[in-house]
Amino acid sequence: MGENQTSVTEFLILGFPLGPKIQMLLFGLFSLLYVLTLLGNGVILGLISLDSRLHTSMYFFLSHLAIVDIACACNTVPQVLVNLLDPAKPISFAGCMMQTFLFLSFARTECLLLVVMSYDRYVAICHPLRYSAIMTWRVCIILAVTSWILGVLLALVHLVLLLPLPFCGPQKVNHFFCEIIAVLKLACADTHINEVMVLAGAVSVLVGPFSSIVISYIHILCAILKIQSGQGRQKAFSTCSSHLCVVGLFYGTAIVMYVGPQYGNPEEQKKYLLLFHSLFNPMLNPLLYSLRNKEVKGALMRMLQKERTS
Repeated sequence: MGENQTSVTEFLILGFPLGPKIQMLLFGLFSLLYVLTLLGNGVILGLISLDSRLHTSMYFFLSHLAIVDIACACNTVPQVLVNLLDPAKPISFAGCMMQTFLFLSFARTECLLLVVMSYDRYVAICHPLRYSAIMTWRVCIILAVTSWILGVLLALVHLVLLLPLPFCGPQKVNHFFCEIIAVLKLACADTHINEVMVLAGAVSVLVGPFSSIVISYIHILCAILKIQSGQGRQKAFSTCSSHLCVVGLFYGTAIVMYVGPQYGNPEEQKKYLLLFHSLFNPMLNPLLYSLRNKEVKGALMRMLQKERTS
C-alpha cells in the first residue's frame, strides 16, 4: 500500500469528454466569461475604493464579495481552460489538494459574507436610527475578517482529513477540477468520515446561514411594508433586490449540489451545476449589483465623465 500510495503523484482531470471542435468553442466561451468576471468584479472594487460615496458598510462587504469571486474564478476556471486545450495534461498531487482547499475556503467565506450582508441590510432597514451606531467600521472589519478566518478554518478541517488518505489508483478525477467528493472517490481507504464531514459542513454553511438570511428578509419585508413613502419603499427594495438575487443564485445551486435529493446521474448533474456555480455566479454578481443599484451606476457614470473631461 505504501509503494502504491507514493507512486500517485498526479491526477488526471477528466473534465468534459467532448469533440475537439466543441472543446475549442467552449474554450473561447469560457475564456470570455473568465475575462468578464475579472473585469466586472475589478470595476466594482475600483468604484468602491475610488468613490467616497460608496465608503459605507454595505459596499465594504460587497468589495470583499468581489474579492472572493475573483479568487474563486482564478482557482477553478484556469484548470477548465487548460483541460479543454490539453485533456491529457495532469495536475500534481499538491496542486490538486491546494485547489480543493482553496475552493472550499472561498465557497465557505462567500456563504458567511452573504449572511453578514443580509444582517447589514436588516439593521439598515429595521433599525435605521441605530444603524450608524451598530454597524461601525470596527464591527464591519471584525465581521469581514471573521468570515475569512472561519471560511479557511472550515476548509482546513476537510484538508486535514483528506491528506492522510492513501491514493493508489485510479488517478482520474471525474470533474473539471479537484472537487472534494470526486477526489475522495479515488482514495484506497474508507472515506465514510470524510463524506459525513462534507455533508455536515455543507449543512452548517448552507442550510443554517440560508435560514438566517430568510428570517432576516422576512423582518426586512415587514419593515418595508410599513414604510409610508412610496419613494422610501422603492429605495429599500432596490438595495435588497440585488443581494436577494445573489443569495438565490449562490445558495440555490449549492444546496442542490450538496444537500438536495439525487436523481438520475447525480455525478454529471453536480458537475454541470458546479460549473455554473464557479463560472457564471462570479460573473453575474457584479452585473446584478451594477444594473439594479442606482448608487453603483451613479459612481460608474461619474467615473466615466471624469475620464472624458480629463
